[in-house]
Amino acid sequence: MNATGYLAAVGFEDQLRAELGDVIETHDRLMFAPGPERRVFWAQNVWRNPVRIAIPSIKGAAKILRFNQRNWAMFKFDHFSRAKLIEANLPHVSAKRQIFGEPAPTAPLGSWTLIDPDTIIAAMDCSSPWKNGEVEFEEDKVTPPNRAYLKLWEAFTRLGVFPQEGEITMDMGGSPGGWTWVLHETGASVISVDKAKLDPKIAKLPRVDFRQESAFGLDPEKTGPIDWLCSDVICYPDRLYRLVNQWMETGMATNFICTIKMQGDTDHAAIAQFADIPGSKVVHLYNNKHELTWMKVPGVTDQ
Repeated sequence: MNATGYLAAVGFEDQLRAELGDVIETHDRLMFAPGPERRVFWAQNVWRNPVRIAIPSIKGAAKILRFNQRNWAMFKFDHFSRAKLIEANLPHVSAKRQIFGEPAPTAPLGSWTLIDPDTIIAAMDCSSPWKNGEVEFEEDKVTPPNRAYLKLWEAFTRLGVFPQEGEITMDMGGSPGGWTWVLHETGASVISVDKAKLDPKIAKLPRVDFRQESAFGLDPEKTGPIDWLCSDVICYPDRLYRLVNQWMETGMATNFICTIKMQGDTDHAAIAQFADIPGSKVVHLYNNKHELTWMKVPGVTDQ
């Protein structure tokens, strides 16, 4: 096809289309643009080197896919019955939910879709090890005070590294405490900063130091070294950019995971500013909304 496929996150097709510009083919959320993989941020999965395959039959389609690779994930948007029959003739791929703390899947997982009754588009090499980039966790629906904790779970799982016992972490915009809870559960100590109060059960955790103030008023040198600086604070992207640069310039934080929250329209220029920070990456997590996640972890995001 001499193109690359990009599967947009649900509800963010316009953002991905604006990033790509010259989309040459679209199938629901799946868009194809000419040439090799590009730097985009709103794709949930990238299909590298896709091929268009004429299929002789349902079993013939499955045979062609199996010949190339064992594990395949179907992206369905049309011709549902026929697509399901093809899928039924492929080896079963576990739909088990991700357990936090366990590594991400490592087995190669290709993607395919049925664009008409006689034609498949398939890619053996995809950017996400999860089916269609959907990182579904076995959730804790009791302890964390909100579901924002899933974003941090996903970020750490994607990175493959976690805070360690004895490390110092900071949660900027900590209230009501979802991210603070995640950081505490890793065994690290947590400085949780927010003008609003933490959920009482989170504030009582033994290694949580809650500071009821603005994260933007902190002096990095007075605060001291931080192993992991995490931010889910609500602010304009430019303000967050200035904040993380302040911490980087002082050298007081080693690793960063920060949510870039869009306030109204998508700020593509601000996103590019973050993406251009050396040794970092910007992604749209499956558990993100109209926001992106910026991560800077030496030895991981600079690879």
